[in-house]
Amino acid sequence: MEVVGDLLGRDRRSRDPALVTPDGRERTAHDLITNAYKAANVLRYLGAREGSTVAVDPTPGLHAALAFLGAARLGAVVRFDPAAGVDAGDRVAVVPVDRERSLDPKPGTNLAAFGGPPERPETTHWEQELWSENPATPPATVSPTDPVLRTDDGTVPHGRLVDAARAAATEHGIDAGTRVVVRTTFADPRAIAAGVVAPLARGGVVVLAGSAGETAPSEPRGDLAVVDDADADPPEPARIDVATLPSLIG
Repeated sequence: MEVVGDLLGRDRRSRDPALVTPDGRERTAHDLITNAYKAANVLRYLGAREGSTVAVDPTPGLHAALAFLGAARLGAVVRFDPAAGVDAGDRVAVVPVDRERSLDPKPGTNLAAFGGPPERPETTHWEQELWSENPATPPATVSPTDPVLRTDDGTVPHGRLVDAARAAATEHGIDAGTRVVVRTTFADPRAIAAGVVAPLARGGVVVLAGSAGETAPSEPRGDLAVVDDADADPPEPARIDVATLPSLIG
C-alpha cells in the first residue's frame, strides 16, 4: 500500500467487518469501500479535485470517515477542524447539520450537512446524495508525495501517513480482526494513522466511539484504544496514546 486510496481496492471488498459506528452498527469491508466510492463521487460533484481542500468535522463518526476516505481517493486534502467550513481555501465542508446555521461558508466553498436535512437550500444533504450516488470508483491519479491531511502546522503526504500506520500496526500488533477503538478526535493525523488507516490496512476493524470526551463505557468495545493524553484510561485492554507517537508534520 502506497497511498490511502489503496485501502479501497475492489479486491478488498469482503464480507468481513471493517467499521463499527458509535451506535454499534457494523459495516463490512464491502459496505465501507462501496460507500467511500459514493462519498468520493459526491465530493467530486461538489468540486473537490486533486489538491483541493475538503474540511470535515473531526468527531469520529461514519460520515467523517467516509468523507476522509472519499477525499483521499480523489487526491483531495482533508482538513479535520472544529471550525470546518470557514476557511477561504476550503472547496467543500462536511459538517453535522446542527452546525450548519453557525457556519458562513466563503465564496467558492460548498457546504454539505449530515445528520438530517439542512435548513438552507444551497446546503447539500450529505446522506441523501451519498445513498443515491453511483458506487463506481472515481478516476484519480495520486502519488505518495501528494498531501492527504492538512493542519495548522502543515500537511501530511500519503506516503508518510501510510508509513506511520504500518509502524503503529507492527508495534501494537494490529492484525486481521483486531478491533481498534478511536477515543479521540480525527484532528490529529496520528489518530488517523493509528486508528483508521492501520486497522483497515491489516484487515482489522475501526470502532468509532463518537464524541471525544464522552464517558468511557465500563465494558470494552475492542482490543486496543487510540486516545490522547487528556483521556482517562479506556476500558480496552491496551492503548495507543497519540501524543507519544512521532509527529507526521515536517
